[in-house]
Amino acid sequence: MLTEIINGIVNNDEKIKKESRERVDNLIKPKGSLGKVEDLFVKLCGIYGEIVNDIPKKAIIIAAGDHKVVEEGVATSDKSITLFQVNNFTKGLTGVCSLVKTSGADIFVVDVGVDNEIDNPKVISRKIKYGSDNIAKGPAMTYEEAVKSIEVGIEMVFERYNEGYRMLGVGEMGIGNTTPSSAIISVLSGISPEKTTSVGANLPLDKLANKVDTIKKAIEVNSPDSRDPLDVLSKVGGLEIGTMAGVILGCAYKKIPVVLDGFISVAAAMIAKGLCEKSVAYMIPSHNSKEKGAILGMRNLGLEPYFDFDMRLGEGTGAAIMFNILDSAIYMNSTMITFEEAGFRVL
Repeated sequence: MLTEIINGIVNNDEKIKKESRERVDNLIKPKGSLGKVEDLFVKLCGIYGEIVNDIPKKAIIIAAGDHKVVEEGVATSDKSITLFQVNNFTKGLTGVCSLVKTSGADIFVVDVGVDNEIDNPKVISRKIKYGSDNIAKGPAMTYEEAVKSIEVGIEMVFERYNEGYRMLGVGEMGIGNTTPSSAIISVLSGISPEKTTSVGANLPLDKLANKVDTIKKAIEVNSPDSRDPLDVLSKVGGLEIGTMAGVILGCAYKKIPVVLDGFISVAAAMIAKGLCEKSVAYMIPSHNSKEKGAILGMRNLGLEPYFDFDMRLGEGTGAAIMFNILDSAIYMNSTMITFEEAGFRVL
């Protein structure tokens, strides 16, 4: 499946982008006066291959998985919090659940690697195994498991697409997942772990050096091949990160936009880019995460965040806010008129 999806991803529609730019430039306002909102509309049109007038049905896919690297003291919480929050997503009680309400988007939670049994019919069960293994001691998963984690994400997109969803965001839940994310970004960008690693979920500063050393050890022990994103994912990544990469690839294949969140989603996006560079054209960044590795990853992707709210929660919260901005870009086109439609002739 993965090979077929990668080979089936095409570039955005440049003809439609040109047509949409011409329309935006002629809306009844000074040319360029809505700045990046105009750029977003043109980008959406290029992704969909048509001038966009209608607000799409939206959802955030949250991938959940644990990380046994927490044994190394790189996180302040344990795996019980992953299970706790996975259940809270289905009850509408978390940060992303609150922020997503204004855009009317839905949330789907998929378990690919939670290190606990989940007795909740609202959680989509695609468990590959009980937690990604301790990357400080060996690979996070097998190569085959890495492929499977990505294919789960692709399947999530296909299922949502069949249900009428035409814009998706990515989110995650997994205690300890900033450690493999730092490792992935470090390996794929060639930047040292000292520069890609921050405190994550409030790790005390006096423990940050240990986290950096753990990432360095993981890279040394596993020797991931930076030329092979699947090798990187399998050796120093995580199951939910692979699923997020799969969501990105699935959206690109289906020609619908995928909205990124923060740090963890950037690591997943770099995996997706490594597998298919054309997928980047379908990614819409949201915010500038407080995790310092996120902006380095964004630069590697050639993307620039649209807002900076000092956020670092994850869960897909950045995507939830970005949905509203994207809706505004679409309303700009569907409710504004052009000078010609208003009866003016622009000289």
